[in-house]
Amino acid sequence: MKISILGAGAMGMLFGAYLSERNSVWLIDVDRDRVDLIRTDGVTVQEPDGRERIFRPAAVVEPDGLGKMDLVVVFVKSMFTRDALRRVRGIIGQNTYIMTLQNGAGHEAALLELVDAKHVIIGTTQHNASVLGNGRTRHGGAGHTSIGLLEGDPSAIAPIADAFTRCGIECGVCGEVRRQIWQKLFTNTAASALTGVLQVPLGFIYEDPDAREVMRALCKEAVSVANAEGAAHFDEAEAIASVEAVCRNSRSGYTSIYADIRRGARTEVDSISGAVVEAAKAVNVPVPCHEMLVHLIHAMERRPK
Repeated sequence: MKISILGAGAMGMLFGAYLSERNSVWLIDVDRDRVDLIRTDGVTVQEPDGRERIFRPAAVVEPDGLGKMDLVVVFVKSMFTRDALRRVRGIIGQNTYIMTLQNGAGHEAALLELVDAKHVIIGTTQHNASVLGNGRTRHGGAGHTSIGLLEGDPSAIAPIADAFTRCGIECGVCGEVRRQIWQKLFTNTAASALTGVLQVPLGFIYEDPDAREVMRALCKEAVSVANAEGAAHFDEAEAIASVEAVCRNSRSGYTSIYADIRRGARTEVDSISGAVVEAAKAVNVPVPCHEMLVHLIHAMERRPK
């Protein structure tokens, strides 16, 4: 399978590395130094047990001459999605699937500008990673990856799920995309955004009683909004247990919001916690915890260096 990964950050490197074992994979990134280093030294993945593995995906700044891809996986930050896709328009053909495994919600709008709904894949993953340096990523924790088509017969993307699984990324096809989007938001808003504010790994959210209580409050709010929206129904206790499992199984994992705040960069909070706030307005459900979290993260983005 011909696969391009947009963004050679922590998760892009991780998935690009694993998938390169059985597929033709190109990492596409605007950082020329990062691309040159990956070309020379490959991608080093530090696994949760501390061992290091080196993979050899291809890496390019410009996709000229690569031909049409079978699959394009988007791992850039949400605010850069449109620009990234426009730059690689030439590798997207009539039969190309575009998959988003990004944090948050609402990414499908940008993908639909280049392909039809039957070629848009919404995905969630319990894998997490953090950048150790150019060409180096720390695999903080593993878990299940679920993908679904925005429209059409889900069985059409079963070969993609199988390709992921064969490369060590356990993957299954989900027929309820809207449910999948909300399940992703539960973890992103209740745990990932909270690690950014507290500047802690995921395990702290599970182990600390106060952090865990805030996580539960955030999850309850998000579940209330999802159920009011009506596209799917969620059990509150099951949703909380799912978020706790991610934190428990990826104790040493660091999130992108954590890393962005730590280095004083702009975060994706508006497409994560902000997505819950916007959805809550539409169904008239109060979400004071999410509103406060969004304000806190934006304030932290602007704090003095």
